[in-house]
Amino acid sequence: MTSDQHIAIASDHGGFDMKTELVPWLESQGYTVTDLGTDSPEAADYPDIGYKMAGVISKAKADTGILICGTGIGVSIAANRNESVRCALCYDETTARLARAHNDANVLALGARTLGIETAKDTIRRFLETDFDPKERYIRRRDKLGGAS
Repeated sequence: MTSDQHIAIASDHGGFDMKTELVPWLESQGYTVTDLGTDSPEAADYPDIGYKMAGVISKAKADTGILICGTGIGVSIAANRNESVRCALCYDETTARLARAHNDANVLALGARTLGIETAKDTIRRFLETDFDPKERYIRRRDKLGGAS
């Protein structure tokens, strides 16, 4: 897999170890990666991480984002408060594919305490390799969510 796609990645302390492993893996796949932190396993508030990612996505400073916390729930809630973000909490290749193809998700949320690293990599790979399916019904539904398309 090679890409000129720019990916922003961020985690709270619960996702720090997984993020630390994923950054070099993504770079080895040919992606340009911007690590938004956190930079240590010290406690970090997941809303701050989600909001930081949302700012990057809303300003088009990255093509897509990956957020990681213990379950993926907190960061996805925080990121989705920004109308430019369509963050999907995914836990396998099927949910990642459908999040992209049907919902045009632009941020992927993962749970470091609920996924193993290989499942996380498979989920990310599927998310990044899947394009939005431009069927009228998917466009109509996505547009009702608002935000960038």
